[in-house]
Amino acid sequence: MSNIVDPLVARISARVRAERERRRWTLARLAVASGVSQAMISRIERGESSPTAVVLGKLSAAFQLSIASLLTQDEEASDGRAGIADVQRQADAATWHDPATGYRRRQITGPRFPTEIAEIRLPPGARVPYPAAAFAFVRQVVWVLNGHLTFHDGDTVHELDAGDVIELGEPAERVFANTTDGECRYAVVLARGTRP
Repeated sequence: MSNIVDPLVARISARVRAERERRRWTLARLAVASGVSQAMISRIERGESSPTAVVLGKLSAAFQLSIASLLTQDEEASDGRAGIADVQRQADAATWHDPATGYRRRQITGPRFPTEIAEIRLPPGARVPYPAAAFAFVRQVVWVLNGHLTFHDGDTVHELDAGDVIELGEPAERVFANTTDGECRYAVVLARGTRP
């Protein structure tokens, strides 16, 4: 296996391992908590496999963290320049690609900002399901910027067009789907909440 080239894959690898070790969990315990196999978790931690959006959702749910938390630098590792404006150039932004669906996620805000904002690009035909636990302890808004999003919120299906916004309620299994021939681009705005 070649060395890790993608810095975002390396960051995810280090973050998953750090979160597991911080909790003093074995691979087996994380596998049970997340529903992701020990072998897959081990490959992710070694940087040999980039997790899919579904796997990231399951791992974030097990850790009770947002997906963004697994993609961004740990707050403790940041440079600590509190109060200093942090400019992020689009050309320098790290974008994570789901190897299974082509889904692309770019974090807009950094780890010190109190609200997490991400830009998502969902290609035609892509379908990304998340377990209800991925939405526990957070408040979330989805804002469709371009295209059409078919959003499954438990048993309810919402057809959302550009400009439409949905504020998510109680945690439920959710699916983000693009049933069109064009890309769907949307923003996810997430704030840490309390127990639902």
